Amino acid sequence: MLSVDEALALVLEHVEPLPSVNVSASDALGMVLNEDVISDVNSPPHNKSTMDGYAVVSSDSGELRVIEEVAAGDVPHHAVTPGSTTRIMTGSPIPEGADAVVIVERTETIDGDRVRLLDPTITAGQNIMPLGTSLRRDEVVLTRGTEIRPVEIGLLAEVGHTRVEVTPWPSVAVLSTGNELVPPGEVPTAGHLRNSNGPMLTAAVVRTGAKAIHLGTAPDDKQALDQMARSGLEHDVLILSGGVSAGLYDLVPQILTELGVEQVFHKVRLKPGKPMWFGVKDSGERRTMVFALPGNPVSSLVCFELFVRAAIHRLAGRRQVERVRTTARLGIEYHQTCDRDTYHPARLTSDAPLPRVEPVPWRGSGDLRALADANALIVLPAGDHFLADGDEVEVIWLDETCCRP
Repeated sequence: MLSVDEALALVLEHVEPLPSVNVSASDALGMVLNEDVISDVNSPPHNKSTMDGYAVVSSDSGELRVIEEVAAGDVPHHAVTPGSTTRIMTGSPIPEGADAVVIVERTETIDGDRVRLLDPTITAGQNIMPLGTSLRRDEVVLTRGTEIRPVEIGLLAEVGHTRVEVTPWPSVAVLSTGNELVPPGEVPTAGHLRNSNGPMLTAAVVRTGAKAIHLGTAPDDKQALDQMARSGLEHDVLILSGGVSAGLYDLVPQILTELGVEQVFHKVRLKPGKPMWFGVKDSGERRTMVFALPGNPVSSLVCFELFVRAAIHRLAGRRQVERVRTTARLGIEYHQTCDRDTYHPARLTSDAPLPRVEPVPWRGSGDLRALADANALIVLPAGDHFLADGDEVEVIWLDETCCRP
């Protein structure tokens, strides 16, 4: 049986970033650049004032004659010479001859066309941003592989890049399986339960940035499962939950094999999540990554976080694909006994110098309520271990703000 690291390595071995697409810059948020972006302008396009004030010759002092006023968006029409000054606004071009700006708070108006400078000393270059300080024409301002955030959207606009080559987000289909499942809006009768995996996994996909397609629920019936799985194979990733163990109605591996999905592995030395199945379907121009996850919701989400999320981010061209792992101090004593590595739901607090972590009460892979109290997973190695309060343990952050790629 594969370890978690071995299984993840096999998943990533079969995943390549999707082909580049050309999109409007305004639609590229969250995607990864597939080109270098070159500026067609200097920024600022002129020597500009960084403050409201007066453009002066730095050797001047005392009273000066105001020869004109220049607002942002205007251009100066007169050169500044010793004894004269131009009233200037933030962002305005510096007039010829001036080499400093005295802020308006350090001046005193004498009459309509004269001003007294109150600064005892004026330094050449003060309150001036020279042409091209931020960026230069023909300079590479964004490099291939950059994730496009709001600031990059703004920078693309500044350099006139209205369309960009990016790696798109993959389309990810989610399919729940099981005769026992009913929709969330329906009251379950004896022997049934509401489908929590479908909405949960769909939301997990959306959280990555990918396009989620919820296919609904397939019963434990070969014909129905075959038909719905075929639909899912039209996407970049297909996630199924349930039907992957060794029971009479665990039909998923068989159906996937019959549909031409090549099995890469089945079962991982992992708690929760041991029955996970992974395969690949190549059909012409499309390669579909297929993840068949256990039906118990905690198992399903843990497998998503460890394997599916990494595949989605690799497809999207991200450099960092795995959740952030860190070291924390255990906040309580804990006795671990298991023949598999356990990823235990936990609560992590960011206290210096090391964060502290405590396992949340957890009653097994069906206990989704416990996972709702968690923001991390403690990685507990297989075996019989007694962990003391204060021992260092490995932790995986689940909070999105703590694990940006």
